[in-house]
Amino acid sequence: MTLIPTTKRGSLGRFTLGAVIVVLFTAATTAVAGLMEFKNIAADLSRTPALKRAQVSIASPGSPQTILVIGSDHRAGTPWNTSNTDTMMLIRLNPSSSTINVLSVPRDLRVQIPAKGGSFTSRINAAYSIGGPNLLIRIMRQQVFPGLTVNHIVDINFGGFRALVNAIGCVYSDVDHRYYNNTALTDYSSVNIQPGYQKLCGSKALAFVRFRHTDSDLVRTARQQDFIRWAKDQYPQSSLISNRDRLLRIFGSYTQTDHDLHTVDGLINLFNLIVFMDGHTIKQIRFPAQFLPCNPACYLGATAAAERRAFRQLMTPTQSHPSGSSPAAHGSGHGRHVRSRPDVFPDPSGGERQAAALGKVGLPVYYPRVIASSSSYCYQDYNSNCYLEVPSPGSYPRKYTIADRLGHNYRAYRMTLLSNPLLGQYYGIQGMQWQNPPLLASPSFTRTVDGKKLQVFTGGGKVTQVAWHTPRGVYWVSNTLTNSLSAQQMIAIAASFTRAG
Repeated sequence: MTLIPTTKRGSLGRFTLGAVIVVLFTAATTAVAGLMEFKNIAADLSRTPALKRAQVSIASPGSPQTILVIGSDHRAGTPWNTSNTDTMMLIRLNPSSSTINVLSVPRDLRVQIPAKGGSFTSRINAAYSIGGPNLLIRIMRQQVFPGLTVNHIVDINFGGFRALVNAIGCVYSDVDHRYYNNTALTDYSSVNIQPGYQKLCGSKALAFVRFRHTDSDLVRTARQQDFIRWAKDQYPQSSLISNRDRLLRIFGSYTQTDHDLHTVDGLINLFNLIVFMDGHTIKQIRFPAQFLPCNPACYLGATAAAERRAFRQLMTPTQSHPSGSSPAAHGSGHGRHVRSRPDVFPDPSGGERQAAALGKVGLPVYYPRVIASSSSYCYQDYNSNCYLEVPSPGSYPRKYTIADRLGHNYRAYRMTLLSNPLLGQYYGIQGMQWQNPPLLASPSFTRTVDGKKLQVFTGGGKVTQVAWHTPRGVYWVSNTLTNSLSAQQMIAIAASFTRAG
């Protein structure tokens, strides 16, 4: 029996991540598996019944495929009207692409739900509650992405999320600010996570990806996609092979799929495609949502033209670029100096104050002399824009110790900056003795600016981190979860790193 824990409002839908993690990872085991392995996988997936009359189109072997992954609280065999979802993610696997493209559809997107005698306005997640995956796909195709063809459906409930994260050895995550909520004060689930790069396991990982207390649907979906990317990049194939049986049992116990994924032929078709794409990076496609006036309900909307552009991005294969080049690099500064530094301003006193508040860290402290315009540091003293219910002693800024997977401890610190209080947008300055954390394993390109050799990391065509190494540590600036800072801003901030004291 699959046990579904009782949760408070705001907990649904983040468990799509577990489905993506296992689908992408367990597929790679087929490189060393035979027919019996596929039979075992089919048996594991058949722990829950296949989705009836799933609206899928079976792709021919070797062809690109689109997977709809849903996070829900649906208990297999129960009516859909007792179920909820707020995560709907499209994954595009194309053997001609150098990336695995991922697009999240926000739960608050305004659509028309068919009803007797007409239709009514609601959020798109209501389509799932009324008619399950079939109605959801129908509305996506008719009102959001004309031309959408879904090849497979993976519907995972949240009972196995903690087990899946722990089974892959937890996930090092770049936490952008302090996540805090006290259930006694609100009806959102409790959470208490400090800012900074750190390893998140089980319940903390769950709290991080499902948080929806002070930010928007757009920020939450961006956080989900980041977590998927971090998890995929950190889990080695050797661990996958040795741990695949445990992962598949968890996956099969908490997931419903279309009937084709209960067959050996269907599994071979999908898994061979994923094996071919093993090692590909995840490209995050942003849904072009806009906030609509609350009258009285609050919705997200998007123009048809913008939705078409996002859908084309999802379906278009990413071409490989020569080593050292990237689309995000253009205009980011070449040679010694950044060509221009738009939307940054000098704030050395703010960085000095942060360094002074840290005190002795155990490694040299660097801060940026310039920060993004319209942003500000989060400080130890009370600031309603940076705190939730209560002030956060030791959070802004924060010094702490982080351990690698071998148990070696390193000194670290984090400075947090608020970018957009209405959306809950933060970016951060990180320093640590650990020179090669997983986040910085594969830079997209390098730039030398103002005498500093900077490593630039990209995702979805945006700059996500810019790092700089010294003999005693590594320092980087992390973008907001939606990567709202431009490449020029990110590189200018990192190029301005200055030692305190």
